[in-house]
Amino acid sequence: MSMRYDLKEGEATYRIYSLIRDGKFRDAIDILNFQVQINNKSRAALSLLAYCYYYLQDYVNASDCYEQLSNLYPDQDQYKLYYAQSLYKCGLNAEAMRISSQIESANYATQVLKLQAAIKYAEDDIKGCIEFVDRSSSSDDPGIEINKACILFKEDKVEAALERFKRAQKILGQKPEISYNIAVCHYRLRQYDVSLKHIADIIEKGIKEHPELSVGMQTDGIEVASVGNTLVLHESCLVEAFNLKAAIQFNLKNMNNAREALTDMPPRTEAELDPITLHNIAVMNMDEEPSSGFEKLQFLIQQNSFPFETFANLCFLYVKFGFYSLVADVLAENSHLTFKHLTPYEYEFMEAKIMQQTSPEEAYRKLEEMGVKQIDTLRKLTKEVQDVRKSSKEEAISRALKEYDENLELYIPILMAQASIYWDMQNYTAIEKLFRKSFEFCNDHDVWRLNAGHVLFMQENTKYKKAIEFYEPIVKKNYDNILNISPIVLANLCVTYVMSSLNEEAEELMRKIEREEDHAAMDNPERKFYHLCIVNLVIGTLYCAKGNYEFGISRVMKSLEPYQKKLGTDTWYYTKRCFLALFENMSKHLVLLKDSFVGEIIQFLTHCEMYGKDVKANVEMPMDPQPMHPGRNTVAYEARYLKWLLFEIIEY
Repeated sequence: MSMRYDLKEGEATYRIYSLIRDGKFRDAIDILNFQVQINNKSRAALSLLAYCYYYLQDYVNASDCYEQLSNLYPDQDQYKLYYAQSLYKCGLNAEAMRISSQIESANYATQVLKLQAAIKYAEDDIKGCIEFVDRSSSSDDPGIEINKACILFKEDKVEAALERFKRAQKILGQKPEISYNIAVCHYRLRQYDVSLKHIADIIEKGIKEHPELSVGMQTDGIEVASVGNTLVLHESCLVEAFNLKAAIQFNLKNMNNAREALTDMPPRTEAELDPITLHNIAVMNMDEEPSSGFEKLQFLIQQNSFPFETFANLCFLYVKFGFYSLVADVLAENSHLTFKHLTPYEYEFMEAKIMQQTSPEEAYRKLEEMGVKQIDTLRKLTKEVQDVRKSSKEEAISRALKEYDENLELYIPILMAQASIYWDMQNYTAIEKLFRKSFEFCNDHDVWRLNAGHVLFMQENTKYKKAIEFYEPIVKKNYDNILNISPIVLANLCVTYVMSSLNEEAEELMRKIEREEDHAAMDNPERKFYHLCIVNLVIGTLYCAKGNYEFGISRVMKSLEPYQKKLGTDTWYYTKRCFLALFENMSKHLVLLKDSFVGEIIQFLTHCEMYGKDVKANVEMPMDPQPMHPGRNTVAYEARYLKWLLFEIIEY
């Protein structure tokens, strides 16, 4: 049923105000746009249209309307104020400051000063912000505590800011925006439990007071319409709370919980998403949807304002996926952002990674220089921690340890980047030597221990027992949540057990994985779990590599049962490698198989063909100029091809 826009005289006003009263701003906008087309100088229509756009947080269209009103009625300073506010919301800070400076009416002096303070805050001009805050706030203004707290937060004085926000909460009561700011302070202090408690309070209050915002319905699989960017949504701080919750879960490496927090927030269309939500969706779904993620991040850095981390995240994700030429292009094309959004450390690290592709020796030298600086800092901090411990002052000890940990986190990527250069050369002895040099600082760090284990594992027989010493503590640390450990780590540990004649330990670990997968499958029957399958595949691959193809291939085939649960892109990758190695040796007449075993292989490949029609055979790289043909990038296609190869070899 279409809405009539050509309303009779006198009917339009009643209809428009009724729609605004009922919160149907979209319908009101449709009627008002029709009215503006009839009379593009109508003050009432333009004013109401601007109000509706602003309420829906469509600040671009709101600023257009207020600009027209400012030009049509230059003596009305309220329109200039609203125009400046809309520009500020669009991220056009310089233009917003220019317009706000033209407002002369004393009636709006305080609002203008507060707006100008907000503009300076957004521009990181703390001195200018403080000046405007001092001029705009009276001693009895309850908002002064919040303003001062925000400034302290910007100055990285998080503890002092937290105290100010708590004081403001006592004065103003339990307001969602204050609770959110308190939660952010605890997040910055890495007090995640306390932060999550405040977030839970915001969400509980939002659900109770605004059930119409449909919190959590998307996660439950219920299709609901967009709630739009209304003032109610903004004031509830639900979007901000869910984004913060997602960030905490992301930092805790609980990726499923992080993604769930994003789907729990009130539903909106992609076009309605705010920059922070768009950024978080891109980053937290990058492993599953890299192309979409890169598109979102590229879109964001082209806007007037975007989350500060966006530029650095885009660059580092390009590095992670191996798009070094794209990193170089982004840095060159956005030099105005490079030095604003990247620290000198990040920029140097990025340069070294780009250089690694063409000149590994030069890249290693650059990383070595960075590493020496970090090692010197760590040595100084180690001495400082030792000195502070003698004083027995807990706060000072905590601060010193925090600074040490932060600098260690800066050193680890440098060390791993150096190791990756040797890894590409398969020079595992050099990596082992490199890791020994960093032992005094990194020996308790999980990333260091994990990669040390990998290096020892790659040296096979001579180092398997040593590899166990590095893998075991990581697995035992997460033994109660074993499915959170990477399957390849569990597989490598099982292999080292087997090769060190510790078969009982290997079997016990595999039984533990099987029990955990069974429990997880009961809670989430639709989800596929590949941990045990990959462990068996790696063990099967090991036997194939040793020439025992019959046992190895049997293990591989059994590991994929039941096919509908175990057949996936990762598991197929290991599977086809074993079969290709077998077929190569069969074609050279180096391996002979029993007819019965050949029949088992044919039956296995037939099952893979049957169940692999909708399973991708290879991970498609994002932004690939020549994407794979969808019909050929399936397990079914490759299984059928392998079967054809086998028939050719046995001359069937």
